[in-house]
Amino acid sequence: MKKSESLKQYFFVLRQLVSRELKRKYARSYLGILWSVLNPMLSMAVLSMIFSTMFKKSIQNFPIYYLTGLIIWQLFSTATSTSITTLVDNRQLLLKVKLSKETFVLARVFTAVANFGYTFIAYIIMLFVFKIKFNPYMLLLPIDVIFLTLFSIGMAYILSTCYVFFADINHLYSVVLTLWMYMSAIFYPIDSVPVSMQLIIGYNPMFSYINFARDCVLNAKLPDATDFTQIAAWGIVSFAIGTYVFKKNENKVMQVS
Repeated sequence: MKKSESLKQYFFVLRQLVSRELKRKYARSYLGILWSVLNPMLSMAVLSMIFSTMFKKSIQNFPIYYLTGLIIWQLFSTATSTSITTLVDNRQLLLKVKLSKETFVLARVFTAVANFGYTFIAYIIMLFVFKIKFNPYMLLLPIDVIFLTLFSIGMAYILSTCYVFFADINHLYSVVLTLWMYMSAIFYPIDSVPVSMQLIIGYNPMFSYINFARDCVLNAKLPDATDFTQIAAWGIVSFAIGTYVFKKNENKVMQVS
C-alpha cells in the first residue's frame, strides 16, 4: 500500500473513532452537542455573579476574562481526563485490529478539540454580546490551540500508559486537575495572590496558554516572544516526552490484563 493511501486510511479511521466518541458522549442527552455551547455560558453566568464584583476594579470584562480561561482549560482537562482509560477500554479491539495504539488516544484528544470547536461558537457570541471589538491578534488564537493540543496529546500518552499499570492514576489525576485548575488563574487576576504564588503560577503551562489567549482577545496586543516560546516549548516537549513514554511501553501495554 502506498504511503499516501495508508495516511488516508489512517485519518479515515481516526475520523470514525472521533465520530464514535462524540455520538457516545451525547447518546443520552436531549440537547446533545448544544450542551457544549450552553455549558460554558451557564458557568460564566454563575461565576460572573459571584466574582465580578470582587474583581471589578482589577479585571475589565470579567465574564470574557473568565470564559477565555474556561474554554482553554476545558479543552485540556477534557482531552487528558477522557484519554486516561482509552487503552484499557479498547483493549479487545486493539488485539483484533492491526491499528496503531496511539490512534485511540488521539481520538479522545481530537474529540475534545471538536467539543472545543462547538464551545467556541458560544465564545464568539459572547464577544459580540459584551462588545469586544475584533483585533488582528485574535487570529493568533489557532496557534495557541495547536500547541495546547500538542501539550494535551503528550499528557494523554503518558496518562493512558500509566493507567494500564497503575489504575489509581485516574483518581489521583482528578485531584491533580482540581489543584491545577485553581493554580491557572482562570477566575482571578494573577496579581491578587502573593508574589511567591505568582512565580509558581508563572511556570504553570496552562496559565501560559490562557494568558496568551487573553492577550490576543482582551488586551488586543501581540504576545511577546517569551509567550510564544513558552506555549511552543510546553507543547513540543510534552509531545516528545509523551510519545517516547508511549512508544517505549506500547508492547508491554498489551501484555497487561
